[in-house]
This record gives sequence, C-alpha cells and structure tokens, in this order.
Amino acid sequence: MRLRTRPADRTTWTVTVAAALAAGLLVSAPGAGRAAGTSHVSSPNHTAGTGHIAVPSHIAGSPVPDPALASEPGSPKTVSSGWSIPWGLSWLPDGSALLTERDTFKVYTLTQDGTKRQVGEVPNVVITGGEGGLLSIAVSPSWKSDHYVYVMHTAADGNRIARMTFDGSALSDYKVLVNGIKKNTYHNGGRIKFGPDGYLYATTGDAQSPDLAQDKTSLNGKILRMTPDGTPAPGNPFNSLVYSYGHRNPQGITWDAEGRLWEGELGNSKYDELNLIEPGKNYGWPTCEGACSTTGMTDPKRQWPVVEASPSAVAYADGAIYMAALRGERLWRIPVAGTSAGTPKTYYANRYGRLRTVESVPGTKSLWLTTTNADNNGDGEAGSDKVFQIDLT
Repeated sequence: MRLRTRPADRTTWTVTVAAALAAGLLVSAPGAGRAAGTSHVSSPNHTAGTGHIAVPSHIAGSPVPDPALASEPGSPKTVSSGWSIPWGLSWLPDGSALLTERDTFKVYTLTQDGTKRQVGEVPNVVITGGEGGLLSIAVSPSWKSDHYVYVMHTAADGNRIARMTFDGSALSDYKVLVNGIKKNTYHNGGRIKFGPDGYLYATTGDAQSPDLAQDKTSLNGKILRMTPDGTPAPGNPFNSLVYSYGHRNPQGITWDAEGRLWEGELGNSKYDELNLIEPGKNYGWPTCEGACSTTGMTDPKRQWPVVEASPSAVAYADGAIYMAALRGERLWRIPVAGTSAGTPKTYYANRYGRLRTVESVPGTKSLWLTTTNADNNGDGEAGSDKVFQIDLT
C-alpha cells in the first residue's frame, strides 16, 4: 500500500488506511491531514469550511463494516496507457470512445481493444495552472447524421461550450455555443453529457466566487440544460440555461435507469456530495456544505469527508452510482432505488492514484475508468495515466 504526499506548493497530506474490513474493502481515516484556511475560497485540497449541522445517518457516506458488502469487482484491466490527464470520455456508435487530454488539448479515439489514435486538437483552449483546460466531450445522440461532438473548455475569456464536426477521422468546424461562464484557477466544473431527453447538460463551478452559485442570473455554480444549438431547453425553470443552482464545483452527472439525474460535487473542507438533481432546486453552496437545516436548500443523498472522495465523474450501472474519487483515490459504489441512495462501498482504495472519469461501456457489464495522476495534485509524470476496464459481476 503506498502513501502519497502532495507537492510542496499544495497542502501536504497522507492517506491513512483503516484496517481491512473483509476481502479488501478499505476506508481512509476521515480526518487525515485537512488544513485550515480562509472561508469559502479554497484550493483543490478543500482548505476552507462553513458552518455545519449533525449529519443524518442516511446521508453520511462512510460505510458501516459489513462482510456482505466487501466483495470487489475484478481487478481493473489496462485498456490503454501513456496518457496525460485524460479528462473527458464519450462513446461513438461503433463502441469506440472519444477522449480528451486536459493540458495538451488533444482528442483521441480509443477502441475497446486499446487502439489509440489522435483525431485533432480543440482550438482556443488555455490552461489555468490549476483545473482549467480541455475538459469534457459529448458525442451527439444524432452523430450518424449530424457528426457533431461537443466540448467544454477554458478559453481566454472564460469557460465555454463549443461544437465541432467529427467525420470519423478528424475534428473540424469549431463553433462557440455558450460563453460567459467565468473561469478561475480552480472550480471550473466542466462535465457535459446528453441526457435521456436529448438535451445537453453541463456542470459549472463557482470560479472561486462562492456567491455566484446563489445568483440565478449567473452561469456559474450551476447545472445547465440546453438544446444542441446551445439555447435554453424547453421547461427550464428560470427561462434560461440554468437548471439547478447552489453548486460549488460539480464534475459528475449521470442518469439512472428511470431517468433521474444524479450529480457528484466537490466540497470545500468538510463534505463532498452525491445529489439527486431536480429542476429549479437550490443545493446550498455556499450557505451549506453537506446537509444543513436552512429552509429552501436541498440536502445531498450521501456525503463524505473530503479526504475520502473529491469526486469527479459519476456513472450508473447495475443499479448503482459509481463515483470516481480524486483525493480519496478510490471508486465508490452507491446503490440507488427510487430517490434513495443506499450504503456506499469503496473499491481499490489507494491502489491506482487519482481516479478522474468513470463511464459505463455501452452494451456490456463493464466500466471504463481513467486516472489523472499527471495533474497538479498527482505525483505522476506526463504519460503516466491509464484507462482501465472493470468487468462488473
């Protein structure tokens, strides 16, 4: 089991591994290494906090030791190596995937047998020295006829959503659809996906200006919902792109088998969250971090101490939400039934480093999982990241 220490210009912390529960289920000590800081504005290591109340037992995220929950899927199999911060992943109709690299601005195809090919670069991308750059990618549900793919990235004037054409061989025809999303070194959000309703959803961070999350006229600290042309989708609650608000730095969205939208969100210094998203609801930030008693604010379905999670992507498979953890360096599985989230399990704690993106593989009982150990908070060199496959049982 390796212990990881962050670079000197970040908060230094060590993950303490609790005693093995059964058959390899591991949980880190919830209080390890959190540092103090100024209120609300923080680095990726979540150095600041807000007031909190006692956590209801149905929300607290750390699992109770239970041998019946201890079995893991098989060990991840390497699909492809040699990556540098693979951030976004979206499936093409032929079963291959498009993947982005955050800091190189490159886009690749990757087949399920591991064949990797660069198909272009996204123009107008800048990095922020933190979490900005080329983030997510989404293939149009009508790709066979329109050949559109969508990207979210940081640009000189802020974060934006753009559309490009991918003819199966190369990217072209860059067109900005949404701009005016403020950027910062951290808290850029960045996940885009098409929902089962055919509309494009995007997560945006508060750009280290927490009050923007409560401002319904701002595009920051929100989940956005739009048509494929970038205009507000019909039925949006505020006659704008805004679908939900009060978010700090959401980087994961997925839909369950009944079409309900779930979101993973990076907290500040106390709690990361799994939220069930409904239109027009306020998810609390910066007034609340985790569950709180403030009228009009929606509690998460599950929450975790930040040392155990810092979630990026989430995916739905086999009746559960799978949540990739960056600082927590593990994969969480949270069973969901209706609007309830059950007891979480944790897999692969501290084995593969920072886990960024997880997606269900279409037509299979498998997941793809990417690392970003070459990012600012990892200890890997450029080219050290991998794409894994996990076969669920």
